[in-house]
Amino acid sequence: MNLEALASCLSSSACAVTQISTALIIGMLLFMVASGLSLIFGVLGIINFAHGAFYMAGAYIAFFTYQATSSFLLAFLAGALGAGLIGVIFERFIISKVYGKDILMQLLVCYAIILIFDDLVKIIAGPEYKMMGMPDVFALPPLEFAGGFVPAYYVFMIVASLSIGALLWLAIEKTRIGKIIRALAINPQMVGALGINTTLLYAAVFGVGSMLAGIAGSLAAPTRTLTPGMGLSILIESFIVTVIGGMGSIVGALIAALLIGFTRAFGAIGFPLFVDGIMFGMMAVVLIIKPSGLLGREIAR
Repeated sequence: MNLEALASCLSSSACAVTQISTALIIGMLLFMVASGLSLIFGVLGIINFAHGAFYMAGAYIAFFTYQATSSFLLAFLAGALGAGLIGVIFERFIISKVYGKDILMQLLVCYAIILIFDDLVKIIAGPEYKMMGMPDVFALPPLEFAGGFVPAYYVFMIVASLSIGALLWLAIEKTRIGKIIRALAINPQMVGALGINTTLLYAAVFGVGSMLAGIAGSLAAPTRTLTPGMGLSILIESFIVTVIGGMGSIVGALIAALLIGFTRAFGAIGFPLFVDGIMFGMMAVVLIIKPSGLLGREIAR
């Protein structure tokens, strides 16, 4: 515990800006992954334990696309769409076979996919660490805020993540297809009785959820080290986010992701040996006080 260092950082605007930007980056990446995880659970009722694999897939697809084209836009789109396509294939040919099955069966299937994906990455890309590097388009002087400096790419990541999250919320809450998806989550039999192809909707929702993880991977690729198994750590934190925010709540995922981001950024200074303990402690408190999460719906008994 180093409260003196934490107080010193908070009293320095330069240090505070640096840590706040770090917190926002961590929070936005977690939000992208957790919102997809929450969407899939909210509609399909599946705890997608393999979700981190789509984050890894997005990062590696973006990396190889950038190596081939030197275009970050193409790399970003390829990572997002590639992860979404893999998610649709996974849903149609694998996860759809365990709908309504015991949760242990679902977890075992997802864990098997994690191991398969990790080995495929080792075969295709090799076990070595890889780094995309900062794209040329973002090779700009850092922006100054209150004496602190924030890289231009960090600002882009924050704005892009918030914009995508806002579009997702608007699509679910304000559009006809969003109303159908919400109805699908509550009564799929009735939606099917109205002549709507629920099989196609399930695949689309899973694909969008996977694409959100791929977007996070694409955004993280220039700033994170790529390695097989990289999806596991963010998956664990994403589950913490969804539990705290509430399964099925996009806004709850945003609030919880920011909470975890600030905990990681400032906890690394004040409580460097107990950051994970604080995060899991917050999750435990939420589960005790409000098991459905901060903004999750209460489940009728």
